[in-house]
Amino acid sequence: MPINIYQTQTLVTAAPLVLKRPTFLRDRYFETTDNDLFVTEDVLVEYKDEQNRKLAPCVVPMSGGIAMDRNGYKTERYTPANVAPKRTLSVADLQKRGFGETVFSQKKPAEREAALLRQDMIDLGECIDSREEWMAAQVLFNNGYTMKHYIDDYGGSKYKEYGIKFYDEGSNPAVYTPAAAWGESSKAIMEDLYAISLLLKKRGLKVSDVIFGHEVGSVIINNEYFQKLLDNRRLDLMAINPAELPEGVVYYGRMNVYGVALDLFCYSETYTDEQGTTQTFVPENKIVVTAPKMGRAKYGAVTVLEKDDSFYTYTGKRVPHVVADQKSGVKELFIESKPLFMPNYKNSAISATVLF
Repeated sequence: MPINIYQTQTLVTAAPLVLKRPTFLRDRYFETTDNDLFVTEDVLVEYKDEQNRKLAPCVVPMSGGIAMDRNGYKTERYTPANVAPKRTLSVADLQKRGFGETVFSQKKPAEREAALLRQDMIDLGECIDSREEWMAAQVLFNNGYTMKHYIDDYGGSKYKEYGIKFYDEGSNPAVYTPAAAWGESSKAIMEDLYAISLLLKKRGLKVSDVIFGHEVGSVIINNEYFQKLLDNRRLDLMAINPAELPEGVVYYGRMNVYGVALDLFCYSETYTDEQGTTQTFVPENKIVVTAPKMGRAKYGAVTVLEKDDSFYTYTGKRVPHVVADQKSGVKELFIESKPLFMPNYKNSAISATVLF
């Protein structure tokens, strides 16, 4: 029996095989396991206040044990944002010479259809990659995010905002305020990085990475004092290989900050926002201090109306499906995803706006 390439189950199976755009922030700091793929549209978000580092008590013999309190944690139920780009395929598209085809191509419409479907899945998948990288950056730098839900006119004035934050205070507590300009004193850079690291380490959280934009990177790389501190002769630190880093990432090296080893990453990759403006994922004048796998990416289930007029629910990161309109001779490919990015511990990434 031939495979129906437009069957939702076939597309869902093929989705993980489609080439994905490398995303540094998502891939390094937010992992996903089978437990993060929910069978419902809602997902459970659980994160702890801090890592348990209490000493076990010593007790007098024959007196039994001493009860110890459990660390606090928070559980919330969220409905993730619905990410759903689509691409239209018409009869006219099948009659045109495809990208890369020779002028005298003998490709049949069915062959063009399959090629266009594959390329559309790649294109739409890259759009979702960019959205997820944006969400990862927002959690790292802002401890949450606000997304605009559009009805039809993407980038227009009609939308609903969907917001999520991982703190209860009126403002983001995972923000450090530098006291002095970095461009004036190398000592200020050392003291700020050390102070941020201590805020995390005192709560038992891992500290290993500093991520920053181009402007901050220029200040660091042009400082002679810091060039001496950077150990960039070792090209394999903590399984970091500069040759394998995604596009837009520059590994500066490892810095010993008063006994705290920090790997420095400059990330300048860009995306195009709803208004068509090019933006950087990492703000040019900000830094964030954290560690790999500081958070998780969870995914809610996607419900699709199939050709038999029945609703089916699919579990996974992405659910491609096709809707055909016989009258107009048009097929629409949707790729739906319900991602939610979250930290494992409260305030596990601390950001700062650098003064120049």
